[in-house]
Amino acid sequence: MEIICKNCHHVYKGHYCGNCGQPAATHKINAHFLWHDIQHGLLHFDKGITYSLKQLFTRPGHSVRKFIEGKRVKHFKPLSLVVVLATLYGVLYHYYHINTFPDAKDGKMDYSEFNEWMAMHFSWVTIGTIPLYTIGTYTVFKKQGYNFFEFFVLNTFKASQRLFVQILTFPILLYLNGTPHIHKFSNATYLIGLILIFWTNIQFFNKISKTKAFFLSILSHLIFLTCFCIVIGIILAILGKLPN
Repeated sequence: MEIICKNCHHVYKGHYCGNCGQPAATHKINAHFLWHDIQHGLLHFDKGITYSLKQLFTRPGHSVRKFIEGKRVKHFKPLSLVVVLATLYGVLYHYYHINTFPDAKDGKMDYSEFNEWMAMHFSWVTIGTIPLYTIGTYTVFKKQGYNFFEFFVLNTFKASQRLFVQILTFPILLYLNGTPHIHKFSNATYLIGLILIFWTNIQFFNKISKTKAFFLSILSHLIFLTCFCIVIGIILAILGKLPN
């Protein structure tokens, strides 16, 4: 039976148009169609985001290694996952006017303006730190047989881990918003992030001992902190915001 494609008007036989690839059966647009579209097109909840997050908190290093080796169908794309999570966190941060510098009194820095800028650009800031993490990882683990871009994917997934923890613990952040105790909370989430980084690395680099992977992870993070401080220093110098 010949079918006329509703998209490009090509005449074909079978279940899919040989010209544009559109399926022969198109569903009526209704509430079910829109919900299905949200699941599969926007967030891919059925097997994308939920699957990736589950893997990142049950067997993070193993799942990322398998992803790099080619087992990718069930995973949400790593950069897309970071963007979705970072955007959600940035919206929450902006909507609830989170103030992480309640005691700051530096005359050169408008911390209220800084908080607002962070909220509006949180996705880009998060993505911007991934290459810095990757420099550290590549420098100390490059003998393990992975290239810079594979390490970038590893650190992208680790960024998603940390973001999801921040989203889950956001009610605590909101409760402490504007109080001196918010610094303790920030330190706690930073520590949790470090634990996740070390746990993931120890699983991912399974060809070396756990002890070696742990100490190399510490060195990798120190390199990241050095790169991060240099970049922040350059940005503040350009903006004329360096403290005296």
